[in-house]
Amino acid sequence: MARTVVLITGCSSGIGLHLAVRLASDPSQSFKVYATMRDLKTQGQLWEAARAQGCPQDSLEMLQLDVRDSKSVADAQACVTEGRVDILVCNAGQGLLGPLEALGEDAVGSVLDVNVAGTVRMLQAFLPEMKRRGSGRVLVTGSMGGLMGLPFNDVYCASKFALEGLCESLAVLLPPFGVHSVSLIECGPVHTPFMQKVLGGPGGMLDRTDTRTRLLFHQYLQHNKEIFREAAQRPEEVVEVFLTALRAAKPALRYFTTERFLPLQQMRLDNPSGSSYVAAMHRNVFPKEPSETEAGTGTSGVGDPELGDPLAAPQ
Repeated sequence: MARTVVLITGCSSGIGLHLAVRLASDPSQSFKVYATMRDLKTQGQLWEAARAQGCPQDSLEMLQLDVRDSKSVADAQACVTEGRVDILVCNAGQGLLGPLEALGEDAVGSVLDVNVAGTVRMLQAFLPEMKRRGSGRVLVTGSMGGLMGLPFNDVYCASKFALEGLCESLAVLLPPFGVHSVSLIECGPVHTPFMQKVLGGPGGMLDRTDTRTRLLFHQYLQHNKEIFREAAQRPEEVVEVFLTALRAAKPALRYFTTERFLPLQQMRLDNPSGSSYVAAMHRNVFPKEPSETEAGTGTSGVGDPELGDPLAAPQ
């Protein structure tokens, strides 16, 4: 029986790595996994995990693939010896955190290029063959930040909101072609190097923004740290949700890895004007806003040795 061919982007760490190893080591031995990453120099962690899980040698193959480069996508596609991809997992992503006016133009462009245009490049490359063959499915790593606005995540949320529209539109179109689904796996906070890189990347220019905004940013970082401490999931938990979507006979458009944030999402639906959500999220993140005295002190420091420099982020 032919194995199911799976291609996954963003496999150097985190969700992509764990999903690739989980499928390649599945006891049924029914998957051939192409694990892709932008830089093959970072493949060591994936091979180490594969050996630890006893992956059969022919079940896992590494490919270089940079979703920002159409030629790189085409070269990786040409390396799939089976001539088809049954399941495409668009997982590569980039984060960006900080006051909007402090974000550099290159960083903003990079996030949109990876998260939005990069996903489009992958779909443009692999969907036509699925449509011709009348078979296939697509899984996209989504985020609760694609379903609700989060302060200081403006550009990241914009990119993930865009993926919601992209995938929902395709989900309406594809059933007549036999492509089973486009499914978004909506993740909350996850213990992966992704957030470490977001919070530990190269610095931005906080002097571009006012003191009150810097104080609110510091307050947000403390809130974010508490959310991760209380609610962050292990990658293995998230992978199980991917498997649920992957195996479903009639996959849904959205799968949620956690129910913790669904009441806020429901609030957005119950009050389409957005007023209830905005007020509730503001109270939740900023329970104590800086006073005029604090905002007028000229204090510019928002550093936290545990958080590192908070601005910017490739995964």
